[in-house]
Amino acid sequence: MNDFEVVLLAQKNVFVLDKLIPISKYSPIDLSNKNLELAPILTSPPEFENYIDSNLAKSNAIVAFGGYLEKRNLYNQSTIFQSFDEVRNIHIGIDLWVKAGTTVLAALDGIVFSIQNNVGIGNYGPTIILEHKIENQKFWTLYGHLSLDSVHDLKKGTAVSNGSVIATLGISAENGNYAPHLHFQIIRDINDFTGDYPGVCSEAKLSFYRNNCPDPNLLLKIK
Repeated sequence: MNDFEVVLLAQKNVFVLDKLIPISKYSPIDLSNKNLELAPILTSPPEFENYIDSNLAKSNAIVAFGGYLEKRNLYNQSTIFQSFDEVRNIHIGIDLWVKAGTTVLAALDGIVFSIQNNVGIGNYGPTIILEHKIENQKFWTLYGHLSLDSVHDLKKGTAVSNGSVIATLGISAENGNYAPHLHFQIIRDINDFTGDYPGVCSEAKLSFYRNNCPDPNLLLKIK
């Protein structure tokens, strides 16, 4: 574990969803390309949402979580993950699948770095990126698939505190055509990106992104 990961692990009481949902109501879910049940429903947000809801009901849970470094067929529905020399299908954040309208919280004290609506099938939809500094470690957290209305009044440079409400989750029509969920990601070096940052990488670039985007569970401590 490197120094940055040690700093992340040391943070306590980090929440990015409604605090009234206890961790005991979070349940893991497998959305990898090994899950053959997913094939018929990947391009249908309502069917995908029903699949998530069914899994939650079986587990008596409210939030389904997982996906860090998970290889998925989910991204085959969109051309934004494919180019002539690269196919991106490895997820480098954590997904928290829960009902649209659920409040989204700032993980840590910081400032609003950017607010942007990343439109298109497979994209983030409304996205907030926060900037943080802890023990001389400067880094960013990304919150994707938000509702459009909830980010209208947020301004770049606004200070936020740990656990403060920054948005709510969007429906499929505004969140990139997905079942409602939060994509949460840690970014060690955002480079020249503003408003957006890759949340899915290729096998060839996995080593870089695994280092630059460490496991969000270091902060969230869900499992």
